[in-house]
Amino acid sequence: MRKISVILIAALGLSSCTTPTQNLIAEEEVATDPIVVTGSRMQSVQMSAGYTRALPPEPQITEQYEDVDPNPIKLVREEPVSTFSSDVDTTSYSVMRRYIGRNNQLPPSDAVRVEEFINYFDYQYKEPTSATEPFSPTVWVTPTPWNENTKLMHIGVKGFDLQPDEMPDANIVLLLDVSGSMRAENKLPLVKKSVELLVNEMSRDDTIAVVVYAGAAGVVLEPTPGNQKTKIIQALNALEAGGSTAGGEGLALAYKLAEENFAKDKVNRIILATDGDFNVGVVDADSLEDFVARKRKSGIFLTVLGFGEGNYNDVIAQKLVQAGNGVAAYIDTLNEARKVLVREFRSTLFPIATDLKFQVEFNPAVVAEYRLIGYETRLLNREDFNNDAIDAGDIGSGHTVTALYELALVGSGGSMIDDLRYDPAPVTEGNTDETAFVRLRYKRPGEDESQLLEQAVLTNDGIASLDNAPDDAQFAAAVAAFGQKLQRAGHTDNYAYEEIIALAQGAKGDDPFGYRAEFINLVRAAAGIDVAEE
Repeated sequence: MRKISVILIAALGLSSCTTPTQNLIAEEEVATDPIVVTGSRMQSVQMSAGYTRALPPEPQITEQYEDVDPNPIKLVREEPVSTFSSDVDTTSYSVMRRYIGRNNQLPPSDAVRVEEFINYFDYQYKEPTSATEPFSPTVWVTPTPWNENTKLMHIGVKGFDLQPDEMPDANIVLLLDVSGSMRAENKLPLVKKSVELLVNEMSRDDTIAVVVYAGAAGVVLEPTPGNQKTKIIQALNALEAGGSTAGGEGLALAYKLAEENFAKDKVNRIILATDGDFNVGVVDADSLEDFVARKRKSGIFLTVLGFGEGNYNDVIAQKLVQAGNGVAAYIDTLNEARKVLVREFRSTLFPIATDLKFQVEFNPAVVAEYRLIGYETRLLNREDFNNDAIDAGDIGSGHTVTALYELALVGSGGSMIDDLRYDPAPVTEGNTDETAFVRLRYKRPGEDESQLLEQAVLTNDGIASLDNAPDDAQFAAAVAAFGQKLQRAGHTDNYAYEEIIALAQGAKGDDPFGYRAEFINLVRAAAGIDVAEE
């Protein structure tokens, strides 16, 4: 039976009041009456005792997202090779759902990472037969729903799904931000409920220890068997948010504990739960990234779970997970916590491959132009593909990873880039049997040398009608169209919300947990918001 040793670190001193460019060592917070505040917009109310008390201003939104432009169209004759790292994060999709479903507004375009929209959903790709070769690519080429002159090339992999009796033991350090900014109901209270779901997944052979961190570390709960759930949950419920004592040692302490409990035959992972705008004892986002990158060689994985709104710092969260063999998710509801920590428990905690990279070479005799949809923050240099020292994304047990390219075929009329007047070597002939050649590199957990998978994409294997494509291909295309629309990328401006809904509705397929139905409702809501904002 698997054994999971979980250490919960409540980082009482993690300040959420500073930005990545400020010194993250915060001043001691002064306790104030929560309804007496300062701000640019003030109102007053007369109290019965004759005093005037200020009402709070509108909440100031200080959320931070990296400013990244959508990928441009590439000319195959000039850049035939596209290389990128895998990404199984789902943060962007959940942030979008919070903006549309909770706040009744469209998300900022910088908050939209289209690949995280697509990868929020599971797809039925070819099942790998063993952990020694944990996946093989599935490739579909279909018409593009938003452009009749182009094609969509859909690349998907599904990780080998470990069964419960095959899962390795794990050493987990859970680092909880319980600074003053975590008081809101969708922050620390939701963190506690989410962790309780995780506790309920554990057995008597699992052990949990609770450690609190303020000015110094202290053990709140000694290592306790996972079946003593009442005792564990009582320790969690005793945690309260408050103050902003400098907590610079929080992340360092988490790694220290993980290293002390490190076992080569186990999965060693830190799970950080925070509103994102936190103080972990280093000066800025780049320093955080450097610290975690140095720790990556220790073999410790990192998961970042984001909570709350208003001051959520997605920039730091992304830097941490991309530097630290990381995975990121955003928990906006208890149902999302159940998805991440219960239904996707194995894929969240147990990696079956690390440093997964994709490289696609397009045939200039068949493809004139291509555009990778999403993965803007995961792009790699061509030479990085064969360099095992270059870090890339990881994939967990049963995880699926999907990438879409929009292609303009030679002579299709879909090209957006004019031919050169003085083209020294125009492509007039060549092998037209293949559209592209797909390469994947990955490492087995604990190994330093990568494995290579290769597959040709044959032109005769293309699907002539989108209606004849698998439901998964159609649904992923609908999600990609919606993501690009919210990204304001311009490529799907003429593809109406109603068309996205119709495509997704017809391809919803088996939807046991209602995630695809929820997506359709979010598109409907976004359409109404978009009209209201015009």
